[in-house]
Amino acid sequence: MNKGSESRARFERIYRTLRQRICLLDYPPGRRLREEDLAEEFKTSRTPIRRVLARLEDEGLLRSVHGVGTIVTDIHIDDLQQVYQLRVELAELIGKLAPVMPDRRTIEEFRELEARGRALAKRPDAREFARLNMEFFHLLMTLTANEPLREISERLYYQTTRNWLKTASRLAQYREMLRNEIRFFQREMADTLAAIETGDLQVVGHVRRAHVAMSFARLYAEAHPVVCNEQS
Repeated sequence: MNKGSESRARFERIYRTLRQRICLLDYPPGRRLREEDLAEEFKTSRTPIRRVLARLEDEGLLRSVHGVGTIVTDIHIDDLQQVYQLRVELAELIGKLAPVMPDRRTIEEFRELEARGRALAKRPDAREFARLNMEFFHLLMTLTANEPLREISERLYYQTTRNWLKTASRLAQYREMLRNEIRFFQREMADTLAAIETGDLQVVGHVRRAHVAMSFARLYAEAHPVVCNEQS
């Protein structure tokens, strides 16, 4: 591997690691990230760290505050409403734009994730749920060869994915909410797997669209219980 390839690989490794930490709330909203600390941890200079932080800031996960430094952004469901709306519309395109029929190995990966979901339903764990959700998302993105769709979908996904952990962790009914979300997610994986096994990728898109929309509706209802009760 040449130096250019090594630099790109190091950049991607640091970027994905920090993004995951933010989305798993290892770095909670308001946390300050220091270039020198990260450079020491990843055994690199501050230059690639600065580039990674700039990319995460461009994606809305970090922001620079004058006199303070780079901090993790806060999130609220109200601020993400339009992002979720776009995610709903993009989800259906998975089976329409340059669809890629999965090979046996990919189908087996979907089966393994679905099996992990069934096991998780028996022993709920929020962090494992978040990790499984991320893995499932990335596997879904292999079903389209449309690069702009994949890039935009990934960016929007990571803008919203930590919202569930943040919202649920503040609620008294956290454990029940977690169990319910895992059940909904398990159903999505099972329906997706069934569609893939029959070779109908457009159904995969419909399933994804429905579950993203319902996920937003549940989060919004939890964040605005009085408003939603009055409307019902």
